[in-house]
Amino acid sequence: MGAMASSSARHAPTVGFDLDMTLIDSRPGIHAAYLALSAETGVPIDADLAITRLGPPLEEELAHWFPEDRIEEVGDRYREIYPTFAIAPTPAMPGAREAIAAVQALGGRAIVVTAKHEPNARLHLSHLGIEPDEVIGWLWAEAKGEALHAHGATVYVGDHTGDVRGARSARALSVAVPTGPCDEEELRAAGADVILPDLRAFPAWLNSYAAVLPGDLAVAPVTPVTPVTPVTPVTDQATDFA
Repeated sequence: MGAMASSSARHAPTVGFDLDMTLIDSRPGIHAAYLALSAETGVPIDADLAITRLGPPLEEELAHWFPEDRIEEVGDRYREIYPTFAIAPTPAMPGAREAIAAVQALGGRAIVVTAKHEPNARLHLSHLGIEPDEVIGWLWAEAKGEALHAHGATVYVGDHTGDVRGARSARALSVAVPTGPCDEEELRAAGADVILPDLRAFPAWLNSYAAVLPGDLAVAPVTPVTPVTPVTPVTDQATDFA
């Protein structure tokens, strides 16, 4: 019985997922939130441009529109109004629910590690019926690696070079999807171990990965997958602590 339990555990990895542009297409919601913030503050914000730079902390985007001494105040206000304007318009990315379910079907744990304000991240997931085992917010790039390591994640799935950096800092396998601001070439150059066209390809990859690599899920090399019929990526890069 002990040997069977040990074997089963090796086939049940903890997999981390990014949120914005990995599990959810947050562009419509963030666009609406920026327009509302602009109307309230009287400060022009190019929301069309801002949503091409999703990824890094919200404060980096706000710095394009507000003086430094207002960024903290405006950032807090943005997060306050975010649930009103951003949750309902935001859809799940293709394959998001199935990707989470694939991990759990193996007996593994699916965790979301995101730069987004954690309460807002949880609202998105609840609204869309996506049910990870844990949600950890407010972490960007290498800081994500701390949460991944703490939760024993051996794989991290994301759309941004910052997600690749987070995976590598946790010594986890970096699985990248070019569905956000970074294209396949950028993700590969950043050190992604596996590149999938989008999350619809993830369940099949995960099943083959778990079957072939029991006992050494974190470090064994995997041949990258060539993208087919990718989701059209957005261009440019930056804001997530939203």
